[in-house]
Amino acid sequence: MPEKGLEGKSEALGLVVETRNGPGVLHQLTGVIARMGGNITWVAILDSGEPIETVFFEIGGVDAPDRMSRELEGLPVVISVKEERTLARVFGKRVIIVGGGAQVGQVAVGAVSEADRHNLRGERISVDTIPLIGETALAEAVRAVARLPRARALVLAGALMGGEIEDAVRTVREKGLLVVSLNMAGSVPEAADLVVSDPIQAGVMAVMAIADTAQFRVDRLKKKFY
Repeated sequence: MPEKGLEGKSEALGLVVETRNGPGVLHQLTGVIARMGGNITWVAILDSGEPIETVFFEIGGVDAPDRMSRELEGLPVVISVKEERTLARVFGKRVIIVGGGAQVGQVAVGAVSEADRHNLRGERISVDTIPLIGETALAEAVRAVARLPRARALVLAGALMGGEIEDAVRTVREKGLLVVSLNMAGSVPEAADLVVSDPIQAGVMAVMAIADTAQFRVDRLKKKFY
């Protein structure tokens, strides 16, 4: 059965479906889910191009998961169906740290330590990092974070960022992503939600800002530079 979240609400159902590869397979799978009243909130196709591929669904609004599994198993293209925990339940919200290698590492120290504190209280917050240099590469990475599943906060860790990166920051903020910046040269700090001079503290504050088990909220701060 779909599990309950921290607030007792029903979470999405996770289904791992092994299928024979071929055109129209995804259409057949989603057709069954739609007929059963399921709302697909996320889907990933694994082993794409292999004769047997795996499709992972996260589905909301499922009242009869066992029946849905049987309906899917009845399709000729389906080999097996297995219920699993959703990625939100396993890995939870994500903090993405992008920028220079040394700064990224220091931000990660703070973020991982703070995430551990909240995860011990039943939450799930994961931390991803990618050291990058160059305006174009960084701007592409910033924009891509808005397309990552479960990404809630982005930390920009570097010594100089502006131009195209600033434009990307403003774009992802409009999509609801929280952006934390180190206090660096360039125009990115002015575009961010929060600016923190100490990289370890930046990681800590980014996690606190998205944690349900924390009282800290960026919109309640009287200033944005720390």
